[in-house]
Amino acid sequence: MTDSLMTPMLRQYESIKAQHRDKLVFFRLGDFYELFNEDAEIAARELEITLTSREAGKGKRMPMCGVPYHAADSYIGRLVTKGYKVAICEQMEDPKLAKGVVRREVVRIITPGTVMEPALLEAKSNNYLASVFSDGRDVGIALCDLSTGEFLATEVRGDFSHERAVTEIVRRGPRECLVPDNVGPGDPVRSRLSSVPGINISLYDAEAFRPERAREYLLRHFRVASLEAFGCERLPLAIGAAGACISYLSGTQGSLLAHVGRLRTYTIDGFMAIDETTQRNLEIFASLRDGTKKGSLLGVLDRTITGMGGRLLRRWLEEPLLDLAEIRRRQDLVERFFDDQVLRNSVRDLLKGIYDIERLTARAAMKLANPREIYTLGLSLERLPELWQVLAGWPVRGDGSAIDCLEDIAREIRQTLVDDPPTSPKEGGIIRPGFDETLDRLREARSSGRAWLVELESRERERTGIKSLKVGYNQVFGYYIEVTRPNLPLVPPDYIRKQTLASGERFITPELKEKEVLITRAEEEQLQLEYELFCRLRDRVAGEASRLQKAAALVAEVDVASALAEVARLNNYVRPEVTSGDEILVKAARHPVVEQSLKGSVYVPNDIMLDGSRNQIAIITGPNMAGKSTYMRSCALIVIMAQIGSFVPAESARIGIVSRIMTRIGATDDLALGLSTFMVEMLELARILIHADRRTLILLDEVGRGTGTLDGLSIARATVEYIHDRRKVGAKTLFATHFHQLTSLEKALPRVKNYCMTARQEGQDIVFLHKIEPGSSTESYGIDVARLAGLPPEVIKRASEILAELKKEGEGQSPPQKRHARGQVPSTCKHAAQLSLFEKAEDAVIRDLLEMDLLNMTPLEALARLKELQERLKEGTLGIRVIPGRVGDARV
Repeated sequence: MTDSLMTPMLRQYESIKAQHRDKLVFFRLGDFYELFNEDAEIAARELEITLTSREAGKGKRMPMCGVPYHAADSYIGRLVTKGYKVAICEQMEDPKLAKGVVRREVVRIITPGTVMEPALLEAKSNNYLASVFSDGRDVGIALCDLSTGEFLATEVRGDFSHERAVTEIVRRGPRECLVPDNVGPGDPVRSRLSSVPGINISLYDAEAFRPERAREYLLRHFRVASLEAFGCERLPLAIGAAGACISYLSGTQGSLLAHVGRLRTYTIDGFMAIDETTQRNLEIFASLRDGTKKGSLLGVLDRTITGMGGRLLRRWLEEPLLDLAEIRRRQDLVERFFDDQVLRNSVRDLLKGIYDIERLTARAAMKLANPREIYTLGLSLERLPELWQVLAGWPVRGDGSAIDCLEDIAREIRQTLVDDPPTSPKEGGIIRPGFDETLDRLREARSSGRAWLVELESRERERTGIKSLKVGYNQVFGYYIEVTRPNLPLVPPDYIRKQTLASGERFITPELKEKEVLITRAEEEQLQLEYELFCRLRDRVAGEASRLQKAAALVAEVDVASALAEVARLNNYVRPEVTSGDEILVKAARHPVVEQSLKGSVYVPNDIMLDGSRNQIAIITGPNMAGKSTYMRSCALIVIMAQIGSFVPAESARIGIVSRIMTRIGATDDLALGLSTFMVEMLELARILIHADRRTLILLDEVGRGTGTLDGLSIARATVEYIHDRRKVGAKTLFATHFHQLTSLEKALPRVKNYCMTARQEGQDIVFLHKIEPGSSTESYGIDVARLAGLPPEVIKRASEILAELKKEGEGQSPPQKRHARGQVPSTCKHAAQLSLFEKAEDAVIRDLLEMDLLNMTPLEALARLKELQERLKEGTLGIRVIPGRVGDARV
């Protein structure tokens, strides 16, 4: 449509849309947000709302749809969750006072990484916006949670920097990641992040990432002359990522970033490394079963009460410590609550009255907080003095500084706002009477005006004799006198007709009109003054963002410590001894999650003994379902719990600091990438062998199972030998396997020990004891597990027959493949003479030789037949000739 055919309003819309082509523009029209053209079609489809159209000139119509202003948050949230960006275009003046088209501007852009609405955020999870910048070799990363003000930056340098950077970003779980717009889709970091569910890639101006320009953004934002205090002055890639992040936030949120007041520079080598695969395999944050928190380690440990406490606990699990002193400090906090039930209960009761100070502060700083939110912030702050009093004498702060009770802010909020104020700041009734003299006078004028209206109604009824006469008000016609149709003959001549209704007429009088002006003016002035006073209070709160954030951080730590103590008491955990050594010695270890799911059953604990001198590698054999994987996972989870400062499920534990946990557990085929089970297994194993060192804990479950038996056994043995070599890896390792031949390594390698999960046969049934003991197992009980799984009886019976025959023929032979090669067993088919599972060439040749009718063959025919049989023996297969070349290329 040409510009000349558009209405002024549509021209305004097109002008705004031209600046936000990659966003859905929510265009405010009265009480609705309207969307037009392609935006409307997308919104109608995604939100399942009606798509309509409006006149667009010369018989053309423009697609449109709309959502009510008061319900917009939920609609916006659904769009943002699906990865869309939304530009909020507001009316910047009162339509009644506007001359021409109402002035409109985009006041805010909402993207997956910049969500601020409480209903769209998970209370106990951060909502990070990530930013990544690379020079081709090393990588800078920044992460900002706009909803809390947290701002982090780091650099990843050296070998495998791209892979390690991706691991770090994925570990933090951002909703959105900024990438320079000159980086192509083939970039190793961008391409890997693009494949991670839940991370939306946003291309952003590459110039903003340039370290020199990015430094300017940061200096201007923090109002400093140097970045030295933030620890990133000599980290150009981190500066590039962080500066671009601030530039992006400023562009989408305006200058309302006062709560992002500090940049924390960190190193990824300061925490235990837990990659995405290990995080998933150990079910640290989500269950493998359904992807929810229930059934995860976080689900067991999270008894936090506040949102900020829940986020801190999650952060602790994301960042298990390597600093022994800090681990012990956290343990001391937990132990104090663990030992003192009265203190624990008192503190947790007080925490129930404390709301999310972090996010309320952030909303205030961004001018989004409403009166009720500021009021709940005040209620939270009023709890702090009592909380600190209960904790008196307890060094909860590491720097020894005085605890800020924020009583001045709490007092100001209490003095300013009424109890339980309404949500809207523009509808009045939010400022406490007596707070402002001018406001009190306006309220009195408004009140007296309303009293005058009541008196007018009474007086006019008496004067006119119309008993049903009433004085009313609506927004279109203002104040009026309403008379029903039967009483119209009684209307006095000084009444001026204003509106005709089916039931009667509405009138005004000069006196009423004059009074209306006074009353309306008082109401408007009152509402405006209340709004201004509220904004002043909100700005005051925003100005104290730093103090509020420090208090929130302290409350969060108290919440986490008391929660971990509560869990430890309820589940009979103990304080582990964390050391700088290399041992993992746990007596009666339990899996923290599995034991919670055993309703009415008793968890069977097991000891764990690993070290770098005599017990570096534990080879674990035993039947399926006996608990090998659970045992291994319990070891890793106990180490993680110990290094976040938590107590652990055991009778006692001594844990040497572990710098990295790596796992290969379970089938994690990535079919979407065209990778088979075995390829995924080998890729994960390669990653482990490349990155692991002597401070790593490795969990390996059934390495080599995805290929042929001999291949798998060879790979498994070579892996154990490689890890055992201190010059190559030397990591403490739990290695579960069905390759019983690996148990011979106990005699060949000095730091390998054999363990087995026990089971007991009772008649036709098997009883899993779930107990680990030194030694090795010779039975896998696979058929028994199949019976438990419910396979048809005839399948179980047939499998038992085959197994018995294979065992009989395999006596005295070591490699399983040899036993299977001669596995001829009775067939269940009536007319089948014999069926060989793996028929060898010599067996077939002998059979054919015996069947030759020599009496009826000429010497030449017999010689030719013998030549054929000889060639078949040389080829080594029955009827199949394998041609050297690529895998799978065979000719019959």
